[in-house]
Amino acid sequence: MTIYKICVIGLGYVGLPLARLFSTKYETIGFDMNQHRVDALMTGHDATLEVSDELLQDAINNHGFKCTTNLEDIRDCNVYIVAVPTPVNEDNTPDLKPLWKASDSVGQVISKDDIVIYESTVYPGVTEEECIPVIEKVSGLKFNVDFYAGYSPERINPGDKEHTVEKICKVTSGSTPEIADIVDSLYNSVLLNGTHKASSIKVAEASKIIENSQRDVNIAFMNELAKIFNAMGVDTHDVIEAASSKWNFIKLNPGLVGGHCISVDPYYLIQKAQVYGVLPRIMHSARRLNDGMGAYVASQTVKCMNRKGVMVKDAKILILGITFKENCPDVRNTKIVDIYQTLEEFTKNITVYDPWANPEKVKREYSIDIVTELPTGEKYDAIINAVAHNQFINLDIRSLCKDNGVVYDVKGILPRDIIDARL
Repeated sequence: MTIYKICVIGLGYVGLPLARLFSTKYETIGFDMNQHRVDALMTGHDATLEVSDELLQDAINNHGFKCTTNLEDIRDCNVYIVAVPTPVNEDNTPDLKPLWKASDSVGQVISKDDIVIYESTVYPGVTEEECIPVIEKVSGLKFNVDFYAGYSPERINPGDKEHTVEKICKVTSGSTPEIADIVDSLYNSVLLNGTHKASSIKVAEASKIIENSQRDVNIAFMNELAKIFNAMGVDTHDVIEAASSKWNFIKLNPGLVGGHCISVDPYYLIQKAQVYGVLPRIMHSARRLNDGMGAYVASQTVKCMNRKGVMVKDAKILILGITFKENCPDVRNTKIVDIYQTLEEFTKNITVYDPWANPEKVKREYSIDIVTELPTGEKYDAIINAVAHNQFINLDIRSLCKDNGVVYDVKGILPRDIIDARL
């Protein structure tokens, strides 16, 4: 019976929860190139808040889990799980550099009969066509002779404390039928809701990319409807509630699409489709529409201000939230930045309040100063509720407004009688 020693490469929102989970059953080590991140984790605290201090400290103290930046520390592992980001370049083409670098690291330490499993979201073919050749070149080993591969796409939902990693059904796959069984069994041993074994690595890769692309397209449709109904003076949320009375209506609300998954992953499939001579028009249109929603929210807020006779030039505006989703510190690819930048054309008096976000990270990524405590004694010409943080739901927002101030509710969570408009 094989005794597995697992290394998870990349200790972010995906890798750390997975490594912590595997550590409850197997000897597990986490590898990350960020020394500051590793040092913080070894004190028992996860700044992403995906793993609680209690669970992380239990893994370290009772299950021998450790994190490192030293490749030599992971040389004796026999299963390597790669969970690094897959961003896009400025022109929205796939940026595979993190995967290439991780594969290079694996190639430096992998041994005969080891298995490398990729979790990063990619277009079909990346694992076998882009990653495996790097490992072969660096290690001198031959794929499916000396080492093997699997793919199990991540399904982490940042900030979601209900659908945590152990409760997620995972798709698995392997480079041979035997390896597929091993990978499937490995994940099944720590998951509560089992697995779905795909017929190939490419099928598993494709399954993940369409999960997020489908959601992106569906939200784009709701955003388009919101624009139509707003122009007609019809409340979109009322329409959705009415339509939801039919048993097969898919209920989705309009909103901003940001973050590291839904707003990025479709570009991977779009790019690969074009290689094969297919132009994915629906996905292209969905991306374009969703990417424009931040500017749309800003323009709608300005229209509300004009209707109420509020001078827009140099107005004092408060934006509630900057993370890409509620109750989560993740600010990657947040579309609230688009709201901010559009409003900056009218006024520089914009305050962004978010108790979840890291001000240093926001400043570094977007050159925006935010506050983590609500300013006292201030009255605003307009307030935009951009994120549905728990702290905002019961906030007395009207008390922060001037008498004729505007409240715009992006998320549709505020009482109707205190808002002027919502998406």
